[in-house]
Amino acid sequence: MKLNLTKPLVVFDLETTGLDITHDRIIQISYIKVLPDGTEKRYNALVNPERAIPLMVTQLTGITNEMVADKPTFKQIAQTLKNEFEGCDFAGFNSNHFDIPMLTEELLRAGIDLNFANSRLIDAQTIYHKMEKRNLAAAYKFYCGRRMDDDFEAHRADNDTEATYRVIQGQLDMYAPDKQEDKERQLPNDMDALAEMSKMNDNVDFLGRIVWADRTDQNGKQKLDENGKAIREEMFNFGKYKGQFVIDVLKKDTGYYSWIMQGDFSLQLKQILTRIRLRTMVKKQ
Repeated sequence: MKLNLTKPLVVFDLETTGLDITHDRIIQISYIKVLPDGTEKRYNALVNPERAIPLMVTQLTGITNEMVADKPTFKQIAQTLKNEFEGCDFAGFNSNHFDIPMLTEELLRAGIDLNFANSRLIDAQTIYHKMEKRNLAAAYKFYCGRRMDDDFEAHRADNDTEATYRVIQGQLDMYAPDKQEDKERQLPNDMDALAEMSKMNDNVDFLGRIVWADRTDQNGKQKLDENGKAIREEMFNFGKYKGQFVIDVLKKDTGYYSWIMQGDFSLQLKQILTRIRLRTMVKKQ
């Protein structure tokens, strides 16, 4: 369906060195600028982030350090982008939570102040989640073919437990390998497979304050142990040390451990942090 526009709409997406808008940088920007008369202008560019691209990001995007080495930095294209974006609305997928904040940070670092106050920010992911509910009742209707409130009394733990059990059975039936040609839509009747599919992030603690991350060298190449396996260590996923390995932080800021232990954090986080700290102390001996 043709969009009913009153001013240009920029549909865009970014690839970046990571998910921290403060420390990470853009490595690719792509957009379609749609004018009210239906005219479309497409733009796609790789960007030199002036730092190594982590191996994990290269594996995900296919963008290597060599590919961006001779490309312009974001600062070099920032004014051109501002000229194109001025007076536009913006759209993306998860853009209100990531792409818009990241773009704003990069522009400000380049000395460009693009005011989004008068722009309408359209996030297709948020619309998707609101239009296609992802609660238990919606899952029951989708996988079991019946309305949950016809079969159960809502918001009762025993009823929700029964409904969840039926949903899992329905998922295994719908995505059985003999019913799905596409391997990405196959779900084996195996608890390891179900647990792996259930992961949203590679969290160390349940709340994701600390996550597992690959150790890389200064060139962004993944480090391997003596058996050739990737070295993965715990990394902070919040606060002023977000994106830094826990061991490195504990070595350089000895007071940070005490701050967390005295703070309003989960007991699990404190337990995990203590184990990492003890492991570090053992290595010193």
